Amino acid sequence: MITIAERLKFAYDRITKAIKNSHISGQKVALLAVSKTKPSTLIREAYNANQRQFGESYVQEAVEKIAELSDLNDIEWHFIGPIQSNKSALVAAHFDWVQSVDRMKIARRLNEQRPSNSAKLNVLIQVNIDDEETKSGCAINELPELAAFVANAENLELRGLMAIPKKSETNEQQQASFAKLNACFTQLKAQYQSIDTLSMGMSNDVEAAISQGSTMVRIGTDIFGPRT
Repeated sequence: MITIAERLKFAYDRITKAIKNSHISGQKVALLAVSKTKPSTLIREAYNANQRQFGESYVQEAVEKIAELSDLNDIEWHFIGPIQSNKSALVAAHFDWVQSVDRMKIARRLNEQRPSNSAKLNVLIQVNIDDEETKSGCAINELPELAAFVANAENLELRGLMAIPKKSETNEQQQASFAKLNACFTQLKAQYQSIDTLSMGMSNDVEAAISQGSTMVRIGTDIFGPRT
């Protein structure tokens, strides 16, 4: 049986190869291990293999795992799923990063609900880069206003952008969507010094995302196996 450590090594080797092929000077790409639906025992196994950044999409499940793994005090927890208003307080209280802020209402709630004794909540704005009706994310024309609010919020730190492009049949189509998001990222980065993270790319499109400037890829199945 392949171990979590071996799967992680494969994922990092894949990232390293993609960076080399991208020919982007100085590019660094972080790996977010997407652990949603997976038990805390597997997260601990990944932690013991030196993985520190983990992504969760289901609030209640994540909060329970965060409590179970509270002895691992250098884990970095990222919330990457849709945020319901009635769950925003839990997200604000328990996570280090939120990658799925897509509207002003949620940004305001997270800012108001972030505990006063916690560091600023790192925020990525989720963009609906391909204008899909069924997908979360703000429209590109809404991005400047939302970014300005997050950047000026007392308890939030604007760190960048995230997107889940539409499924594409070809590498060229994947790259086109990622290039569009990278253009938004570059424009915002020129305005806000805190911006440094472009979260795009998952198991099926890591190479295309990295070729277009991704600084963080989100990989779940290739590390933990199929979702339960």
